This record gives sequence, C-alpha cells and structure tokens, in this order.
Amino acid sequence: MEDVMDSAVGPHFSGLRRLDSRRFSSSSVPSSPSANGDATPDAAARGFASPKADGTRRPFVIGVTGGTASGKTTVCDMIIQQLHDHRVVLVNQDSFYHGLTEEQSENVQDYNFDHPDAFDTDRLLECMGKLTSGQSVNIPIYDFKNHRQCSEDFRKVNASDVIILEGILVFHDQRVRDLMDMKIFVDTDADIRLARRLRRDTVERGRDVTSVLDQYGRFVKPAFDDFVLPSKKFADVIIPKGGDNHVAIDLIVQHIRTKLGQHNLCKIYPNVFVVHTTFQIRGMHTLIRDRDITTPDFVFYSDRLIRLVVEHGLGHLPFTEKQVITPTGSVYMGVDFCKKLCGVSIVRSGESMENALRACCKGIKIGKILIHRIGDNGQQLIYHKLPMDIAERHVLLLDPVLGTGNSANQAIELLIRKGVPEDRIIFLTLISAPEGVHCVCKRFPLLKIVTSEIDSGLNDEYRVIPGLGEYDPYSKKKYGTSLRYLP
Repeated sequence: MEDVMDSAVGPHFSGLRRLDSRRFSSSSVPSSPSANGDATPDAAARGFASPKADGTRRPFVIGVTGGTASGKTTVCDMIIQQLHDHRVVLVNQDSFYHGLTEEQSENVQDYNFDHPDAFDTDRLLECMGKLTSGQSVNIPIYDFKNHRQCSEDFRKVNASDVIILEGILVFHDQRVRDLMDMKIFVDTDADIRLARRLRRDTVERGRDVTSVLDQYGRFVKPAFDDFVLPSKKFADVIIPKGGDNHVAIDLIVQHIRTKLGQHNLCKIYPNVFVVHTTFQIRGMHTLIRDRDITTPDFVFYSDRLIRLVVEHGLGHLPFTEKQVITPTGSVYMGVDFCKKLCGVSIVRSGESMENALRACCKGIKIGKILIHRIGDNGQQLIYHKLPMDIAERHVLLLDPVLGTGNSANQAIELLIRKGVPEDRIIFLTLISAPEGVHCVCKRFPLLKIVTSEIDSGLNDEYRVIPGLGEYDPYSKKKYGTSLRYLP
C-alpha cells in the first residue's frame, strides 16, 4: 500500500496543485468560454440570489446611482449590451416622480425635483416587489414637459434574470437598497455633469438655458451634496469617469456573469451552495489564479478561501438550542454545535483542506480516501482509513477542485457503503466545474456541495477552466510537508 501511496504523487488533475506557469505556452492554454462572451452550456436555466418559498430564485438586482447627468444611463446601457445573452431590464427612478398639482405646475420653477419627497417610492417598491417575484409590471411613464404621469400610457416590463434600477436617489431609502445584490456609484466631475445636464434639459425636455442653470444652483447641487454624495458610502463599486471607464464596466460584467453561471446550477440543484461572493473573495480568487503569483502568496490566499468554504459548510450542519449564563449573569439563548462530526480528505489534494477544518473544529477526526488508477484499463484501487463509527457521524468530504466528479463519486459511494447516509455528507470544494456538479448531484441528490466559485467548465484535458492549475500539497513547506511546482 505504501507503494501505491508513493506512486500517487505523480500528476493528478482533479486536485489543487500548482503547475509551473512556464509548462504551457499561451497558445496551448484553452480559452475560457466566458472570455468571448459566449454563454455556458448550462445557461438555459436562470435564477439568482436567495431562493423563494416555491424553490425558484429571485432576479439579480443592480442599483446604479450618481449625480445628475453623471453617465448612469450610459453605464446601464453598456452593461445591458454586454449581457445580451441574458434577460435584462432597466427600471428608471425618474418614472416614479409624483405628478404636480395645478398649483405646483404654475410655480414649477420652485419645485425641487431632486429631493427624496419628489419620488413615489412606495409605488417603486411595489413594482420592484412584483418584478423580483417573477411577475410582469406596468411601469409608469412620466411627462417631463407637463410634469405629470401619463395616465393611459405604461411601459410593460416582463420578469427577467437581471433588473437594473437607476436613479439619483436609489440608495437613499434603505428599503430600496435592501433589494439590491450589487450597488454601483457613477462618479463624474461636476463640470462635466453640468454641461450634460444643460444639453439634455434643453434638447430633450424643451427647457431654456436660464431655467436649467437656476434650477441647478437652487436645487440640483444642494441635493447632490445633501443626499446623493452621502449615499456613495453604500456602494459596492465606484466607477470614476462613468461610461468612459470601459475597464471598470468590463470587470462588473464579468462579476455578474460569474454570479449568473453559479446560480444557474444552484437553481437546478437546491443542495449546491456557493459562498456569497464579495469583491474581497473575488480579489483572492484573482490572486490564486494568476500564473505569476509567488508560492507564499498562493499558499496564504488559498488557505483563506479554504477556511471560508469550511466555515460555510459547517453552517449546514444540524444544531440544538442551548441556554447559557453570560459573565453579566444574563441568559443567552444560543445553539450547540453538532457533536458527531468527522472530515474525510480525498488524497492527495484534499489534505490541503485539513488544517482549515482542524482550525474550525477542535480535535476533529479526519479519515482519508485514496483513489488510484492502475494502468490504462480503467481499473482503480481504493485505499481508505476511516473512523470506526463513521456511520454515526456527519461527514465533511474534502477536495479543493471538483473537476469531472468521477473521483468524488467513488469516494461518496465508499462512504455510503460504510453506512453513512447520503444526506449526512457535505462535499467541500474550493472551485468546481459545472460538469462535476452535474455528475455528483445527479447521482447523489441528497448530498450537499459547498464551493467558493463555479468555473466555466473543463477543457479537452479535463482541467477546470479558467481554473488555477495543479497544486501538490506533498512538499515540505505546505500542510506539514513542502510546496513544490510540478515539472
């Protein structure tokens, strides 16, 4: 058996081991399907964000704000254009202005259209509520020349994958902010915004230059300072130069595409869970996927991501309520952790996740499974060393990369043969290919998968793309042994 373990140290493409970046020339590395804007094979199913009661998922909602004429609509149009293979709708806050009374219309020059009270926020929330629940809605049309809602005309908006809500004050009301999965602030120089406002209001809205400048000085600029600029703190992303910042918009679209692809599979398989993506997590993925990253940085940031996956996986374990007395003598109603728990790593790469599991679960038992291919005839030898009472425990199965899913399926089959119920197995993985998710979930629908990101797919060599290469934990500086780049 030791010979088998030694021979298994050769190249093994289902694990998390870092390859020397010089091994592949740029011409030999397959391109990612998402790089050219093509949809993934699984893009037929839609659904995003958290599940609703009926099992479907609400659309992905993006809020876009900024000062008047900052380029918000341009940014929205560019996002919509790049997401052409998804159903995207744009909802403008301007459609929800209150209609003016006759008295207000006679003194329209004294009416502040840039104050939060100028908008019918309750009606906006009603329309957004219907859209996020998958219903079609009639969006009102506002007549900017007469300052009234068009009573007979509406814009029908159908249920969509992505909803973009745009307006100067969409971040002002917390109820509206809470609907958003991503918040974007478009930051443009004040002089540029004023010039655009002049051109827009005179050409498109039939106003004269004097009234536009008067309104800007009396209402627009003070409202920007009082309401719009303070809402910048709520933004997830700030885009300098507005629609001229193509790099920022490309990055945002790439992030949205990642979320769409991940949650397509989450809709198909309700037991697939992707760690909530933040730009911090996205940044760590960017670092560990960079072919030029140094070894210490790769080790550090991959460890951070693995720890997040482990913590997320532990959140899916059962718990019991527990009452304790705090040092102040007060009663605290909390929960008690699951007692019957163990980890099982798929050798070799799964061992790279053991330290994170031990850091989260003091004294946890960890078993091992080795799946080794013998020759070219498809025969495989399975070695395992598992806790004697594993059938009574919840099992966290560890393998950082879910590629084809074949090794994972064999490991899961072994656990089930040892008496572990399928619904007590949680498979923890750093990155996953859609093919592997399909393979595992179709065969074991009760098992849970927790991953930090779902990639585009597999290439002809069955490597995850874009992936992060091959990482070998069997060396002396990493996970108790040493890190090395494979030749």
